[in-house]
Amino acid sequence: MKASVASKGEAVSEKHFDLESVQAAIKDEEIDGWLFYFFHDNDPLALSILNLTQGHFTRRWFYLVPKSGEPVKIVHRIEMDALDSLPGEKRVYLGWKQLESVLKEVLGNFKEVAMQYSPMNHIPYVSRVDSGIVELVRSCGPSVATSANLVQKFEAVWSDEQLKSHVKAAENLRRFVFAAFKFIKERINSGKSVNEYEVQQYICKLYDENGMITSSPPIVAVNAHSGLPHYQPNKDSFSEIKKGDFVLLDIWAKQSTPPDAIYADITWTGFVGDTVPQKYVDIFEVVRGARDAALSFVSEKVSSKCVVHGYQVDDVSRNYITERGYGDKFVHRTGHSICTEVHANGANIDNLETKDEREIISHTGFSIEPGVYLDEFGVRSEIDAYVSDDEVLVFGQPIQTEIVAILSLE
Repeated sequence: MKASVASKGEAVSEKHFDLESVQAAIKDEEIDGWLFYFFHDNDPLALSILNLTQGHFTRRWFYLVPKSGEPVKIVHRIEMDALDSLPGEKRVYLGWKQLESVLKEVLGNFKEVAMQYSPMNHIPYVSRVDSGIVELVRSCGPSVATSANLVQKFEAVWSDEQLKSHVKAAENLRRFVFAAFKFIKERINSGKSVNEYEVQQYICKLYDENGMITSSPPIVAVNAHSGLPHYQPNKDSFSEIKKGDFVLLDIWAKQSTPPDAIYADITWTGFVGDTVPQKYVDIFEVVRGARDAALSFVSEKVSSKCVVHGYQVDDVSRNYITERGYGDKFVHRTGHSICTEVHANGANIDNLETKDEREIISHTGFSIEPGVYLDEFGVRSEIDAYVSDDEVLVFGQPIQTEIVAILSLE
């Protein structure tokens, strides 16, 4: 069974460029403007934020949004209509000398502008502008700040309707996890063989039957495969699932409608038996403790109206695991931003792969998914957190508190 796979062509949201909101955000960041630059598909964030869904862009263009007043479009002579869908004054250039001259005129009175740039590449998801362009802009007068926090305000914030779609997705995924565990149980009890790929395809069938789509099939990993964080079975490569095996399920999907629906992404673990051996329980308790410590930390910060950054939450879960002797077995970030894409453009819970210094802001969501990966097996426990105005919410309740004894399920 092939899962319905989300693609850019399947659903187009009703998102539009909102100049007033962008300028308000620029003022909040206390900078003079936001400068967008595009060439050879370098910056999909610019296209999304400016809602440039159509266009023929073969030459460099800039779009400057000041904190107040009229924006400025800088376009090439042979593509003068490239930014006509956007408000603002149009400045046309022909050669590179004229481009640099126009930039100096436009930017001369600005002290600081934001661009899709990250100092030291700490947040590579935002680093879309090359160093040469940053040097060029600085030569025109202003300093260049990162647009990281600006980007997430327009690429990671959920509406009330989107929140509802996430709640539904999370509830469905939790049901699917237990349906998959019961599928394994039924096969085992009936004496029939069952393998990772069959379970994966069973979950994909549930997606289709419940109007859900996904970016890629779920992870179904048994025994040593669960110790490989991004392992996936396929029709040509998989392992059998037998009595006495440890099983990890990592599943993600969203509703096919509305077009801007939000993903849910959860991971559960189970054991094919009536009781779970202590060696699995011991590692699960370390992972669960790290997960819960991270959730408690960010919840306390949000409820007390304190600023909290993605890297700080990662530190909490990572330190918890390290203190228990498994720090070198936790080989990925604690979590990632979630929005209309399963890995989205808000703050990640990360101080390992990157140092994500972005503030975790209201009406955004992210996963918390620490893991410990041994040669014999690996344990990951994943929940999705949503930040409201004054609290952190987790849907798809109840979350996992112990390894599921698959053969004892009713």
